[in-house]
Amino acid sequence: MLRLSLLLIILQSFCFSQSSYQLAVLKYHGGGDWYANPSSLKNLIYFCNENLKMNIDEKYDIVETSSPKLFDYPYIYMTGHGNVSFTTADISNLKKYLTGGGFLHIDDNYGMDAYIRNEMKKVFPEIDFIELPSNHRIYNNVYEFENGLPKIHEHDNKPPQGLVLIYNNKIVCFYSYESDLGDGWEDSNVHKNPEWLRENALKMGANILAYVMNQNSIK
Repeated sequence: MLRLSLLLIILQSFCFSQSSYQLAVLKYHGGGDWYANPSSLKNLIYFCNENLKMNIDEKYDIVETSSPKLFDYPYIYMTGHGNVSFTTADISNLKKYLTGGGFLHIDDNYGMDAYIRNEMKKVFPEIDFIELPSNHRIYNNVYEFENGLPKIHEHDNKPPQGLVLIYNNKIVCFYSYESDLGDGWEDSNVHKNPEWLRENALKMGANILAYVMNQNSIK
C-alpha cells in the first residue's frame, strides 16, 4: 500500500479515478463504541465510486490511533457515542499524521462531544475548533448545501455544526456535530430514514471526501 505522502501527491495531481486507495475507521481507547454504524463507510465508498468515480477500495480498514498504519490512509473516519481517551502514544502519532497531510473526520453519533473536544485539545493545544461558514467549498464542491451541514438525526434539538481544526492554513480535522452523518450512511433498514435524507447524508460525505482529495487551502 502506498504511504500517505506519495498517495496524496497522486490524488491531488490526477482525477479521482486514477489511483485506488483505502479509507479507515479509527479504533480508539476509552470504552466508546468506535465500531458503531458498521455499514456507514461501506455505503459512502459505494456512493462515491458510483457517482464520483473515486475508485476507493470497497473494503475499509480499521486502524488504531497509535499504529504506524495510520499513515497509509488519506482519510480516517471516527465515530461513536461515548468516552474517548487518547494515550500519549496516540496523541503523538495522531498529531504527526494530521500535520503530515492526513485528515480526520469525527462524526459524533451522540455523546462524544465532551470527550472529543478534550482529547483533540491534547493533540493540538494551540488550536480551537471553529465553525465553517455555510458558503465554504466543502459544502458546494460537488453537491450544493446552501445552509451548510445537513441535519440527519435529531438528538438535542440543536443545529448541526461543521467544526474544523486548521493547521498551517489547511483543515486537518472536520467534526460533524449534531448531524450524525453516519446514521444516514448506514443500510436503509437500520434507521429506516427516508431516502432523500440518506441521499443528503451520502452527498455530504462525498463532498467531504472530494474536499480531502483536493485540499490545497482553507478557502
